[in-house]
Amino acid sequence: MGLHAVPLDLSTTYPSYDSRQEAARIDAFAATGARPDGPPVYARLDNPTVARFETALARLEGTESAVAFASGMAALSACLLARGAQGLRHVVAVRPLYGCSDHLLDTGLLGTEVTWVDPAGIADAIRPDTGLVMVETPANPTLAELDLRAVAHSCGTVPLLVDNTFATPVLQRPAERGAGLVLHSATKYLGGHGDVMGGVVACDEEFARTLRRVRFATGGVLHPLAGYLLLRGLSTLPVRMRAASATAGELARRLAADPRVARVHYPRIGGAMVAFETRGDPHAVIGGVRLITPAVSLGSVDTLIQHPASISHRIVAEGDRRSAGIGDRLLRMSVGLECVEDLWRDLDRALDGRPAGQEVRRTGWEDRRTGQEDPVDLSANAAGPAEAGPARAPVPGRGGR
Repeated sequence: MGLHAVPLDLSTTYPSYDSRQEAARIDAFAATGARPDGPPVYARLDNPTVARFETALARLEGTESAVAFASGMAALSACLLARGAQGLRHVVAVRPLYGCSDHLLDTGLLGTEVTWVDPAGIADAIRPDTGLVMVETPANPTLAELDLRAVAHSCGTVPLLVDNTFATPVLQRPAERGAGLVLHSATKYLGGHGDVMGGVVACDEEFARTLRRVRFATGGVLHPLAGYLLLRGLSTLPVRMRAASATAGELARRLAADPRVARVHYPRIGGAMVAFETRGDPHAVIGGVRLITPAVSLGSVDTLIQHPASISHRIVAEGDRRSAGIGDRLLRMSVGLECVEDLWRDLDRALDGRPAGQEVRRTGWEDRRTGQEDPVDLSANAAGPAEAGPARAPVPGRGGR
């Protein structure tokens, strides 16, 4: 029977009148990690709504399977535990990564050991006990990009784990470029509305079976309501990404031409993330926005801005932050669906340190205070983000971090 609206199954347990059959199904899951055939057993083992989300995400990423978790960090932890259980506790990683991912690897909280390298050093860093190579592209928060095919080649037989949170499968499908595991903080663009937390790993069925067993044993399950909201988010993901990317590309172009901004980072593949380094006090910009929300996280329909050195990457040692290109004047902005002119007006005021309500019209980058805001001519800026971004907003390459 076909469905128009996906049902939400909130049940934690399900009736079973044949305990012998249930015993056989549970034995099979414990041995193989395959999804049990027949009706559900218990929500920590499997849930129909969550399973629908997993199937949809796997199709979008072009993988056999996907396994969902309570958060992106729970998903990454499961990957590390799965490889560590096989005696493969060494990880080769390229900075920058999301701050908590960096922290989890660097501290060895799960018994792992990490070797940090530049992309060119991946092959030389691999050891017999290397379980994963981990990268993020575009990277958080500098938006540095990597050649995934070249990275995958350097990995040899070691699985490449790519954090695809920023790009989403709309802009990039890492599995098509050699990645064995594709990680998402589903909290971000996949959900898209700032009201759901989750994580997911897209991979082949063999690794998915191991992840399911780890999830069952450790309990990092995605709540069914979260699975329902994530399915809703996937249905509008392409539309949201394209609209926000167009606005982000235009904002990147304007910021790159602004003398109050020292440098702009914007990916060649486009996207809704913009990072920029201010010449003045970045904290004044954070405190000066009104339409834009000064908050951690990203990927929502509303625009967010934050200071990575103070929040998302505070947990990373200062020297490691700086070597990865995360300076004290860097701001990271997740562009939403608001009008580009409204966003620019807010940024323009915040960059000047002006209170809300006092507008400035910039012509030739000279201040001309008026009682009424003149329209900004966008006739020269008709190109989308992929065309406008690289030409006017410098993007850090491998040596530009």
